[in-house]
This record gives sequence, C-alpha cells and structure tokens, in this order.
Amino acid sequence: MQRVSVVGISGSGKTTLGRRLAAALGVAHVELDAIFHQPGWTELPPEDFRRRVGAVLEADGWVVDGNYGAVRDLVWAAADTVVWMDRPRATVMRRVVGRTVRRAVTRQELWNGNREPLGGMFRRDPRENLVRWTWSKHTRYAERYATASVDPANAHLTFVRVTDDADGDRLVALARASAAR
Repeated sequence: MQRVSVVGISGSGKTTLGRRLAAALGVAHVELDAIFHQPGWTELPPEDFRRRVGAVLEADGWVVDGNYGAVRDLVWAAADTVVWMDRPRATVMRRVVGRTVRRAVTRQELWNGNREPLGGMFRRDPRENLVRWTWSKHTRYAERYATASVDPANAHLTFVRVTDDADGDRLVALARASAAR
C-alpha cells in the first residue's frame, strides 16, 4: 500500500482518513477538490485537471482523496489500493450538516480562497446544496464502489471497505506497520 485512492460520498471521512493514511505511510496527501475548485468556485478545465493530477501521480507514493470521474481512470491505473468510505447514511448526513454549518458560520477557507455559503443549505438544486446532494447520491455511491470492487477491470487494485471508525483505525495501523518495514 503506497499509492492509495480514497473514495466515498461527501461527509464519509475521505480527507480525514486520507491525511492519516498519508502520514502513516510517509507519503503526500492530495485532495482532488483543492485542485479542481479554483478561486471563486471556478472549475478547472478537464484537460488541465487531468494534467495536474497526472503530475501528482508520478510520485512513488501518495494518498489521493476524491471521486472525480474525469480523473478516476488515471488515479486507479496508478493506484495499488482503493479505500472505499462506505459509512451509513445517518453518519454521513450528521457529518455533512454539522461540517457545512460550521464552515459557513466560521467562514473557514476550503480551497483557493473558497468558502461554503450558509445559504447553500437552502437551495433546492442538489448541485448547489451539498446536504441535499449527499442525501440523494448516497445509495448511488455505495452501488458504484460495490460494483467497481468486483469488476475484473480493477483486479490490479486491492479494495478496502471502511464502514466505521474502527475500520479506519485498523487500516491506519496496518499502513503504519507496512511503512515501518
């Protein structure tokens, strides 16, 4: 485990576990959101996104977190492990709502000067409301990664399903032990 892709729905803990795994392995942590979301929430054009992510993947080891279909083929072709954050909907929703409110109230900077607007929680369009989007996509993400984990095209990858904090802790301990060898 040296090149790890961490995937899952918003609020599942991708970034938190990704940072812990990267530290345990002694490799870089890369948050795809930080590359994709430019100042003013401008999206990086697909060809630039692929080029920048491709450059990151040239390193010997890394932990990349994010679900972008535009670069999944690049990330998974270079990865040896996919960590699938498959938390229960109730857990994910509790985290997303709490995190969104906290970030909006404190005006916490996310990436490239961007901040979550509190009003975003009240928009009807799921593409503009992370809470609504997470609720509506939870099952689809679970199905996507369950299918990918048994797809023969992904036979070169080890899939690790994380359903709770204990699973994450065991994985970090395994990574730490593996890196110590």
